[in-house]
Amino acid sequence: MNYTINQLRVFLKVIETESITKASEELFMTQPAVSIQLKNFQSQFKFPLTEVVGRQLYVTEFGYEVAEIARRIFDELEALKYKTKEYEGIYTGRLRISVASTGKYVIPFFLTDFLNTHTGIDLVLDVTNKSKVVESLKNNEIDFAVVSVLPEEVEVEEVLLIENKLYLVGNTDNYSKNKTLIYREEGSATRQVMEQYFDKKGSKRKQIELTSNEAVKQAVLAGIGHSILPLIGIKSELIEGSLKIIRKRGLPLKTDWRLIWLKDKKLSPVANAYLEHVRKEKAKIQKKYFKWYLDFE
Repeated sequence: MNYTINQLRVFLKVIETESITKASEELFMTQPAVSIQLKNFQSQFKFPLTEVVGRQLYVTEFGYEVAEIARRIFDELEALKYKTKEYEGIYTGRLRISVASTGKYVIPFFLTDFLNTHTGIDLVLDVTNKSKVVESLKNNEIDFAVVSVLPEEVEVEEVLLIENKLYLVGNTDNYSKNKTLIYREEGSATRQVMEQYFDKKGSKRKQIELTSNEAVKQAVLAGIGHSILPLIGIKSELIEGSLKIIRKRGLPLKTDWRLIWLKDKKLSPVANAYLEHVRKEKAKIQKKYFKWYLDFE
C-alpha cells in the first residue's frame, strides 16, 4: 500500500460528512480534488469503502472499519508530534472533553489550574446534550466526558467531581402557585430525575419541553412554569432574587457530576496528566471554587 496522510485526512472527512460536497467545503478543497484523493485511496483496496446510490453517498461496513484504523493512525501521529516535548517534561497536545450541558458550570473549575500550569495543552471542550456526549464517548472521539448519570450502553471508569443538587424553582411571582412543569428534552439526565420525582408524586400538571437548560431557566424566569434545575446553574438568579426555591419533601434531588472515560482506553500522556491532576486536587478545587455550593441547604 502507498497511501498518503492527505488521502487519509480526506477519506475521514468524507466518512464524517457522508458527502463529497460537504467534505470539500470543510477541507477548503475543490470537489474534484476530494474525489481524486478518495479514488486514489480506494484504488488500494479490493473492497469498496463507499458506494453511491442515486445521489447519496453511503459508507460500507469495510469503509467504517478502515476509518477506525485511520483515526488511530492520526491519534498516533498526534502523540508523535508531541513526544519530544513530553521528554522535556512539557505536556503539549490536545485534551478532548465532551460535557452534558449543565456540566459547563462545573468542569471549567477543574480545568483552570491544570491549563495554567501546562500552557502547551490545547483544550477542545464540547458542551452538548447527554445523548451526543455518550455517542462521542462510544466512538472514542474524546478523552473524557462529564455527566451526572452514568450511561448504561457503554462500560466506563469514573472519578466523582462534585455532588449535583437539583431544586424545584419558580420566579418571584409564581413560586407559590401550582404551575406548568417545564422539562428538558428526552435523553437529558435532568429530565430523567425530574420525571422520576413527579411520577412518584402522581403529578397531573401540564407539561412543556425545551431543549436546553438555559431555555428552561429563561422560561421559568418569564413565569411560564416551574422546573427542577441544578443549583450550580442558578446562583446569580438566587442572589438577585429573580428565582426562588420551592421547598418540597424529597428535594433536593441529588446525583453526582463525574468525569468518565472508556473502560480499558489507552489514555494519552496529556489525558493521563489531567486525570492525575483531578484525583490529586479535587478536594482543593471543591473548597476553592464551590464552598458556597457545598454549604447551601
